[in-house]
Amino acid sequence: MINQERLKNLLLDLVRIDSLSRRERAIAMRLKRELEELGGEVWIDDAGEKVGGSIGNLIAHFRGNMPAAAPLLLCAHMDTVAPGEGVVPVLEGNIIRTDGRTVLGGDDKSGIAVILEALRVVREKNLPCSDLDVVFTICEEVGLVGAKCLDVSRLKARRGFVLDSGLVGYLFTRAPAANRMEFSIHGLEAHAGVCPEKGISAIQIAAEAISTMRLGRIDNETTANIGLIEGGIAVNIIPGSVRLKGEARSHSEEKLEQQTRHMLRCLEEAAARHALQLDGKHFSAGVEAKIERDYDRMDIPEDSSIVQLVRAAGRNLGIEVKTSATGGGCDANVLNKKGLEVANLSTGMREMHTVKEWLDLNDLYISAQILVEILRLNAKS
Repeated sequence: MINQERLKNLLLDLVRIDSLSRRERAIAMRLKRELEELGGEVWIDDAGEKVGGSIGNLIAHFRGNMPAAAPLLLCAHMDTVAPGEGVVPVLEGNIIRTDGRTVLGGDDKSGIAVILEALRVVREKNLPCSDLDVVFTICEEVGLVGAKCLDVSRLKARRGFVLDSGLVGYLFTRAPAANRMEFSIHGLEAHAGVCPEKGISAIQIAAEAISTMRLGRIDNETTANIGLIEGGIAVNIIPGSVRLKGEARSHSEEKLEQQTRHMLRCLEEAAARHALQLDGKHFSAGVEAKIERDYDRMDIPEDSSIVQLVRAAGRNLGIEVKTSATGGGCDANVLNKKGLEVANLSTGMREMHTVKEWLDLNDLYISAQILVEILRLNAKS
């Protein structure tokens, strides 16, 4: 039932539209026309105003032909990471790549394309279908902030799917919670050549602290990273301040708290080792920390109706769909926290967030087939 050529061409069109976070207006306007042509009642919320973006979340409601069936939510995000401007897709057989200068943007335009193709098939074939809410969010890549701003009380669906993950044949039901951290290290500036002994190097403190941190893969549930370092004025000045940004993630709340405390403690201990007496005054290094919960974990039970629905759709198509955990967060983390039951259905994207990103069209077609079958089975149940 899937129109493969149409789905391929739609994806190629979408990845050519620039849509970095907070700059999603162009793709939102294109998708708004698509949703309206498919018969959706479409509106745009005020999330863009709240986050300083060019447009808000795009939301559409579709009235189904099976009013007794429970409504479903279908969600994907419109924004992409950098470098994501001027994408030139390159088709090699069934593989879509880029010319190597940018990401492809299959994260998450593959999810958008699959949702639109499924809607078209349902409409063309007059398949049984419940009411549907479709949400295309902004700013997923910068902290899931579009989903955080979404007013779910305006949605009819209480369960559904985000289409935003890799290998086809997987339904991601578990994802970690994450803490976002910003550390400001305060030292003391001095001339690096004339009187370096009168300075306290914030960069040196940061280096000492990072060298003692447990980072990367901590265990099978926990990861941590320092991803940004900013500081210093010139090579001949002992740097008086440095800012670090990092994160920790874990499927365990206890381990997340332990890792977060560990990273802060490493910085505080390094700073405590740096002090001096200067002109009768005592100077010591210091650390300021800003730690915020970025998103909460997702943990959908194996016996939930969403999981059973996807497995049944896979069986009908002769495809085994496995549940799995992921180390990444997505809009589903936020939507579950808001009281919905939302799992993450894969679309086939590979090597996301790199210029080596690629996608096999066969995976895209399978994902669309699974989604159409999910919609059909949900209407019957």
